[in-house]
Amino acid sequence: MGLVESVRGVLWARKRQPEQVAYGIALAHERFSPAELLEQAVAAERAGFDAICCSDHLAPWWKVEQGPPAHCGNAWVWLGAAGRATEQVSLGPAVTALVHRYNPVVVAQQLATLEQLYPGRAFLGAGSGEAMNEIPAGMRWPSVSEQLRRTEEALEIIKRLLDGETVTFNGKYFTTDSARLYLRTERRPPVYLSAFGPQAAEIAGRLADGIWTLADPQRAPSVIASYRRAAEQAGREPGEIILQGMASWAPDDDAALEGAREWKGTLVDENYTHPVSDPADVGANGSDVSDMKFKTMGLISSDPAAHTKKIKAMQRLGATAVVIMNISGNDPLGMVRVYGDEVLPALREGRSSL
Repeated sequence: MGLVESVRGVLWARKRQPEQVAYGIALAHERFSPAELLEQAVAAERAGFDAICCSDHLAPWWKVEQGPPAHCGNAWVWLGAAGRATEQVSLGPAVTALVHRYNPVVVAQQLATLEQLYPGRAFLGAGSGEAMNEIPAGMRWPSVSEQLRRTEEALEIIKRLLDGETVTFNGKYFTTDSARLYLRTERRPPVYLSAFGPQAAEIAGRLADGIWTLADPQRAPSVIASYRRAAEQAGREPGEIILQGMASWAPDDDAALEGAREWKGTLVDENYTHPVSDPADVGANGSDVSDMKFKTMGLISSDPAAHTKKIKAMQRLGATAVVIMNISGNDPLGMVRVYGDEVLPALREGRSSL
């Protein structure tokens, strides 16, 4: 079985042809409690989403004292509960940082455990993370180049462990001594790497089973091209190309925007690259993002047809899978319902909503 076939066959539970796009929903630990997210997960499976992802954060993107509440439950504990609450959707974090908080041996063990509990459903979305989640846990936030080197070392260890190897690894940032996974699974769950630029995309092309990036029409094409080129140079078929966007729905446009503004910090490059660790500073950086830019970069609308139109544009960038981050603070279950009733059927049936 080729890489593309195996990756596309196991990330998303709904059976699909290679040319079909799969749809996942990302659920926000920053904004909602673990119990609320379980309710959203059950609703999302009923609505017809193929995969359920969750953020893996220690801190939110805003100052809680001046914004909505925050929760930041543990992603991996929650994924175990989500697998029990659902029946067939694929499950994984979007994304788990591999630079500090998580030892790569433990990440591999967690992923294998999730896969054994829910065969054929587990995957890992991995990345380099953000300072606001790593500095409070004791890390000196490194340069972008060091972030990438750390991520690459961790990714190599995880992949080798999942492949059944006994791994002794002496890297600059991570070491292992005859580490192995004693927990066996029938298949190796896929690992996808988050990439915002060509260097991370190149690592994904060499080591990961696919790439996960933002659906930014200015940046995504070059990131995808770098990924495809690196995979080809490594003698590998490219895997899943996952594009992610934020979405908010409410009965009117103003409410959809008002219930999501706290997420503006996700659009600020410095919040990823610089040692910005206080949620108040993260949110302050986001306050410079205009409402117009926020709506342009996201799917912020009361009109299901507008959501459908933007997702189709994301697909034209080359996505084999689309993940929508539910940032509907006013009515998160309402957004899931609208997607199930109108957006997903329109996308899958090929109806024009333009």
